[in-house]
Amino acid sequence: MKLGFQYTTLFHSIFIILLLSSSCLTRAQEVDDQKEFSYDENTERGPSHWGSLHPEWEICSSGKKQSPIDIVNEVEVVPDLGRLHRYHKPSYATLVNRGHDITVKWNRAGYIQINGTIFELKQVHWHSPSEHTLHGRRFEMEAHLVHQSKDNRIAVVGILYKIGRPADTFLSMIEYELRSMIHTGDIERSIGVMDPNVIEFGSRDYYYRYMGSLTTPPCTEDVIWTIVGKVSTVTREQVNLMRKAVHDEAETNARPIQQLNERTVQLYRPRHSEI
Repeated sequence: MKLGFQYTTLFHSIFIILLLSSSCLTRAQEVDDQKEFSYDENTERGPSHWGSLHPEWEICSSGKKQSPIDIVNEVEVVPDLGRLHRYHKPSYATLVNRGHDITVKWNRAGYIQINGTIFELKQVHWHSPSEHTLHGRRFEMEAHLVHQSKDNRIAVVGILYKIGRPADTFLSMIEYELRSMIHTGDIERSIGVMDPNVIEFGSRDYYYRYMGSLTTPPCTEDVIWTIVGKVSTVTREQVNLMRKAVHDEAETNARPIQQLNERTVQLYRPRHSEI
């Protein structure tokens, strides 16, 4: 009887550990069903109310390291950060309408490496207008390439877009699927093998880095943000197509700017000898 009790106790302990690990992973990730919150400040589910919608979202209101932020001139130039190296590779992908944004999800599509830690690429999604601003300027669109380490840390690469030519190549590649989703109302569909390298960083020799949070609930903090310094181009038609494909009847899906709260924003620019 005593041995059976020990096995039962051990089983319960393992179950609790797994449950807590799963819970921590869920809290770390962005929610896949975004219908429970809104970007409309005139509603009770708007950004200023996110922290009160669920207990696990409370940090959306109380957090001191929230994103997005306005990146201003007062930055710390750190040449030792090094170039932004990406090791992405083609992999099977799924196009998902999460309720307020369109997301492309991958499985085993490579990684980026920051300070010796490998962060695997999980997905890319888009916000319009941009969430981050440069010196107060808000751009027409922003892409977030979300990466995750084995210990569930998050690293996001943000790319800002202005209206112009050429059109964004990656969005052009999924245009047919996006238009089909508008007509069919599909929430998810397989899009075959997609190469994330088609998403151009513009420049890996000029970027900003700071510690922030997810920009959607649960607003998890200690996210490593890398904002590419060079602004890319996207057409007005592509921006409009992304909004229409979501079906949320909203014109925007960008969280308001958050307080910097004495955080340091670093700027990587190579030394002249490295150029």
